Amino acid sequence: MARLRAVSAATAVACAFTTALVAVPAYAAPNNNTVKKLTKAITPDGVLEHLEALQEIADENGGNRASGLPGYDASVDYIVEQLEQAGFEPEVQEFMFDYFEENSKLTRVSPNPREFVHGTDFLRNTFDTGSPEGTATGPLVPVDLVINPSGPDNSSSSGCETADFAGFPAGGIALVQRGTCGFNVKVLNAQAAGAAGVVVMNEGQPGRTGLLNMIGDATGLRIPAVFATFEAGQNLASTPGATVTVTVDYVADRRPTYNVTAETRSGNDENVVMAGAHLDSVHDGAGINDNGSGSAALLETAIQMAKVKTTNTVRFAWWGAEESGLLGSEHYVDNLSDEELDDIALYLNFDMVASPNYMFGIYDGDNSGGTAAPGFIPAGSAQIEDVFERFYADRGEPSQDSEFSGRSDYGPFIAVGIPAGGLFTGAEVPKTAAEAALYGGVAGAAFDPCYHSFCDNLRGDGQNVALYDALREDYELVGNVNVHALDVNSDAIATSVLTFAYDTSTVNAVAGKPGKGKGLTKSGKATR
Repeated sequence: MARLRAVSAATAVACAFTTALVAVPAYAAPNNNTVKKLTKAITPDGVLEHLEALQEIADENGGNRASGLPGYDASVDYIVEQLEQAGFEPEVQEFMFDYFEENSKLTRVSPNPREFVHGTDFLRNTFDTGSPEGTATGPLVPVDLVINPSGPDNSSSSGCETADFAGFPAGGIALVQRGTCGFNVKVLNAQAAGAAGVVVMNEGQPGRTGLLNMIGDATGLRIPAVFATFEAGQNLASTPGATVTVTVDYVADRRPTYNVTAETRSGNDENVVMAGAHLDSVHDGAGINDNGSGSAALLETAIQMAKVKTTNTVRFAWWGAEESGLLGSEHYVDNLSDEELDDIALYLNFDMVASPNYMFGIYDGDNSGGTAAPGFIPAGSAQIEDVFERFYADRGEPSQDSEFSGRSDYGPFIAVGIPAGGLFTGAEVPKTAAEAALYGGVAGAAFDPCYHSFCDNLRGDGQNVALYDALREDYELVGNVNVHALDVNSDAIATSVLTFAYDTSTVNAVAGKPGKGKGLTKSGKATR
């Protein structure tokens, strides 16, 4: 198979990215050509060095590593340099994506300051005629509210008439209520009365309490306007003399971002084993567990495999814009020819492998949990799951099914029929009492209490102190990383990659070299 060419050469990208790189770790000289040698070479300290580098990159670039921003470009630069130092010839694939950044805010400045959460407590307006940006601070002025609505739905007429704003102070922040007339009417009436900003709260009857998008024709609107839940509006209204800030601020444009791939120097190019992890973080933090953990463990696996003469070509991949909707892996798969797709034997995905309150989840390739629709899981995925199950059993570690949903970067691969598998240590879902009995940790707390937030860092900044102190009673943590989970899963990643690097016959019936004593045996034992 013709090797994929980068849209822009790795060397050009390295020159374009100007962020200084962290010192490069020393590379192992040995040929780690058995599972035993490879897993011995891959240490938690080695993986943590990469995580330290990613944290430093985030610190130097606005606190995150999100696609479309300098922190992601510097993360790509780091991966490229590490691979080149190990002897790979990485390729950088550029693609354009719809970049979006939401910075809108709703804050009670005084008394009892509170910052409400976009997407939970409020949404900025999305009027058909645009969403004017700006910031306004002023006294909150409730307008004809019904705080305990007992009438039928749509009975509030708050803000529908200009008379509702009689005596409204210029520069105030209007708090109006959903009902009777359109959102556009309410905000335009408030603007005409001299309001500097508008908060539209939901009405309050059952089914009319949550968030809605404000749409409609608001031609002429010049002031910031947001929609709030009934609870948030009620909270604001219950504070006499409140001063409130309303900010509408967002970025929406097209930007370039990047995937990175690198292949072993040996192997059958017509039977490619792919292993990938998304490299980008969300905007709110450094993304050290999500997904620095998978990216770092995969990088260390690649480095320590650099001298291995594999039977099958192994292609490592770090995806961009996963947090924007699996865009990097989708772009990659969409731009492969039919022949190139046919050459991929299987895909392994590693997204969040060191959650602080972890479980050992394996993508449910045999659908034993019954959560996938018939025909959704490509044939061969069950055999990938088997390798991970044997690994954990051999280590004496518990494991469990993780829903085979396609909601990470294996999604585009299974959509074209490529068998897939992978690991997951949990995100925002709470750990059950039964899981706590298996793995330790805190039942009722999320597997990753810092999921998609600032405290997903390597220092512990912003953590719930009491919760993380409780987790440390069972675990060694470095910031938001569970060191035991990272250690075990780094070995699981290396074991699966090397096993299939020698033999994919259980997955796709392509003859390999299972008798070479270099992969994982059917008993689960790492051969010597």
